[in-house]
Amino acid sequence: MVELSEANDLAEITAGLPRRIHDVYGRHVLGSPDRVALIEDGAAWTYRELDRSVTGIAEALRSLGVRAGDRIMVVSENCIALAGLLLAASRIDAWAIVANPRLSARELDQIRDHSGARRMFFTAEVSKEAAGHASRCGAEIRRVGPLLQIGVGALNEGAVVEPVEADAAKQVAVLIYTSGTTGTPKGVMLTHENMLISARTTAYIRKMDASDKIYIVLPISHIVGISLLIMTLMTGATVRLASKYDPAALARAIAEEGITILNGVPATYQRLLEYKAVKGLAALGRGSLRLLAVAGAPLDLDLKSRVEQEFDLPLSNGYGITECSPGISGVRFDAPRADQAVGTLLPGVEARIRTVDGLPVAKGEVGELHVRGRNVMRGYYRAPELTAKAIDSEGWFNTGDLARFEGDCLFIVGRTKEMIIRSGFNVYPAEVEAVLSSHEDVVQSAVVGRTVDGNEEVVAFVQLLQGSAVKPADLMAFISPQLTSYKRPSEIIVLDALPATSTGKILKHKLAESLQQRA
Repeated sequence: MVELSEANDLAEITAGLPRRIHDVYGRHVLGSPDRVALIEDGAAWTYRELDRSVTGIAEALRSLGVRAGDRIMVVSENCIALAGLLLAASRIDAWAIVANPRLSARELDQIRDHSGARRMFFTAEVSKEAAGHASRCGAEIRRVGPLLQIGVGALNEGAVVEPVEADAAKQVAVLIYTSGTTGTPKGVMLTHENMLISARTTAYIRKMDASDKIYIVLPISHIVGISLLIMTLMTGATVRLASKYDPAALARAIAEEGITILNGVPATYQRLLEYKAVKGLAALGRGSLRLLAVAGAPLDLDLKSRVEQEFDLPLSNGYGITECSPGISGVRFDAPRADQAVGTLLPGVEARIRTVDGLPVAKGEVGELHVRGRNVMRGYYRAPELTAKAIDSEGWFNTGDLARFEGDCLFIVGRTKEMIIRSGFNVYPAEVEAVLSSHEDVVQSAVVGRTVDGNEEVVAFVQLLQGSAVKPADLMAFISPQLTSYKRPSEIIVLDALPATSTGKILKHKLAESLQQRA
């Protein structure tokens, strides 16, 4: 049942929703054309310039043979050119696929081939990795509307045009490839309505307005980066784009550039505090910051406490996934929490907890989290079987995450596929990781299962602070009093760095594969 206050919020959020994602900035072009919309190192576009540039890029895309219903693939770090290409694709009803240039040649080619992209574009001037891929693909470096030095790949004459839908709830805006826990990429089809609802809801909860300036270092090749871009332009605020994460550059931007909102994964904040320690700084400087948000990985409470002490602001945890555009829940900024909760459901999002067999669980018990709402994806591209498996006939999407509710507050326990069954007992890796990460020398940890003699054992991987002399035996002694016997790792493996995506999400399937190679 929807509470009255939430219903009122939802009505306000959905009123006058634009038709396409490129429509979000139209009223600001008219009302505040000279306000800065996008900034990168050495360049900026006002809202007037953004509108004119997107129009010019859209015309250039058409001249390059891109049609409504085509997919275009943009290989790029965060930059103004990427934002322009993304919004121009929306203007001509093409689907945008933003790919991280740090992907391997195999990974990029896999996405290109599966999507049937009409053309590939590379921001060669911004990223040496993008330039390398452009060269490998034989792209021509040329001008695309107002954009200079863009690598333009060959025209795919065999590309199939998808139907164009007038309804924003059906027309796909972006196609995001995600490997999840399996390593096999899936194309998540997110519609204009998916993106607009999620962005506007988050902006509403954060009370964003035109005075805000948001720092976007989370890659726009990921759903969070795209959503941050859209919500900021929607409110008439300013987007500060950072192509790669540099804690020193972030510290300067906070202190000197008037940044009001910072989003990150836990590693974003961990490296910022490490930078402060290495430089011996007394303080980082809060500047104009009013809001700190974190999501994308389990949040260590010690890190949360240290960040909050540093900036004298709550670090608000949230939860979302690509298939939900991404927002599902968040800790409200006017109601901070001291635990690892990911907050209450966002307006318009429904949730239920079920067993793996689909049965309801008792109140407060752990089970699979299913959600429903206008933020849920249209489906997986060219994979109807996968879509049917993920979304049932009533629109409930199985997140694959294990969760529980305390009252109306959501806690994420782990992934269904990551749950380890040891001697008949369920072990949730997130719990073991939280204990390991509370050690002062542990930067981050990851726990996976290893099959042995018809059972599963717990194996932990840890990354230590540079120069730490801590040994696996020391860590075992540290965690043993805090974990019951069946939750204790059989082995702790120390690595220089844990394999991760560009957003900091640890690739557990690669760790599991490494165990197979060691066997």
